[in-house]
Order: sequence, then C-alpha cells, then structure tokens
Amino acid sequence: MALIDISGLNKAYQHRPVLKDLSLQVEPGQIVGLLGPNGCGKTTLMKILAGLISDYKGDVRINGYRPGIESKALVAFLPETNCLSGWMKPVDLLAYMADFFPDFDRSKADDLLRRFRLDIRQPVKNMSKGMQEKLQLTLVMARKAKLYLLDEPIGGVDPATRSAILDVVLANYQEDASMLLATHLIQDVERIFDRAVLLGYGEVVLDARIDDIRAQYQQSVDEVFREVFKCSLDS
Repeated sequence: MALIDISGLNKAYQHRPVLKDLSLQVEPGQIVGLLGPNGCGKTTLMKILAGLISDYKGDVRINGYRPGIESKALVAFLPETNCLSGWMKPVDLLAYMADFFPDFDRSKADDLLRRFRLDIRQPVKNMSKGMQEKLQLTLVMARKAKLYLLDEPIGGVDPATRSAILDVVLANYQEDASMLLATHLIQDVERIFDRAVLLGYGEVVLDARIDDIRAQYQQSVDEVFREVFKCSLDS
C-alpha cells in the first residue's frame, strides 16, 4: 500500500483552481522533491496532507487514512513560515512536543540542538531566521514519523548551513518513512532526492526517479526544471 495515495484532487481559492485533478502515489522509503514555481500548489498540497485544509474534492489517503486524527499522528510537518511563539524557548518546545507526540525522541532533539548550536534558553523572538528554521527542523526530525512534509526547509540559511541541514535530514530520516520536500533551491537539495515531482500550476508536469531524469535528459534536475518552466512561461 502506498503511504501517500491521492486521486482526483481538486482545490480552489475563490473559484481560482490551485490543484487540478491531481493524482500522486508515494511508496514508503522515498525522499520526493516537490518542485514548481511560486503559486503552483506545493504548499496547498502539503497542508492538505498535514490535515490543515479539508475543503477539497477528491480522495487523499495517508497510510490508508483520510487526513484527520489518525493521519496526523503519522505526519511531521514543517511549514514554510515560522509558527513558533516568540516568547517560547527551545526547552519549552521540547517539553511540549514530548507531551503532544508519543513518537518524539527527546534525546535526538537535544543532540540536534547541540549540532545546530542552539541555546535551549534563548527565546524564539531573539533568534535569527536561520536559527528559527533550524529549531523548527529539529522539532520535526526528532519525531519517528511515517511521513515528513518539509516546505522550504532551507530557504533562510546560507549555503554552508544548507549542506549541514541536509546532512542532518539524511542522518535522522527513518528509512521506512517517506519525505516530501518542497524547495526552490533544487541545485542544493537534489542530491538527497530519490524522485522528483514537478508541479505546473496544479498539475503534475513530470514525475520520475532522479536517475531516470538525468539519464533521459542528460541534465541535472535543476537544469530540467529551468527548461520545463521556461517553456511554460514562454508559451
């Protein structure tokens, strides 16, 4: 059974279609790059899978469950925007996560905070954007989830930190789990992908394994992405 099984998914905002009859299956053990231009529906798709948007049409299943209480227990979601309260400190957030999620590994979280050199007593409001992103990533990757949803996890950090973050993701990723990672920084991230799904304004333009894309096009995924969406903008 596919971990993610989507068929005929449609979602619109004020009659403006964002996802159009989208179908997608993701097997356990895959890291999938969700790629596409701004406004193509990546974040909307992630929020549907995370159970944050329910007014859609079509069938969405996560490990056989429709998005809801059962599926939320299996999903670790990192949103694109910071959702942490400014007054909270990492030590408070770790306690909260441990109480709320039975699969939260406190020792792993402590180790990640040390690796990221984050002070457990520093309020979120006093952290830089990059530090906040590292903290949010720590809270997500310290869970033993079945599905990790990462929406632009490295957008606010420098290139050296991006590489370190990707190493952390790979080192702490559960092999029997799946990950859907949305990013614009394809060149920095494509090395960790097993598969790429290119979304073109609500529709799947390309869905293939990374090795197959490189073999067919004789280009990197980043180069293929630029060619595909250059054509769509020119047309």
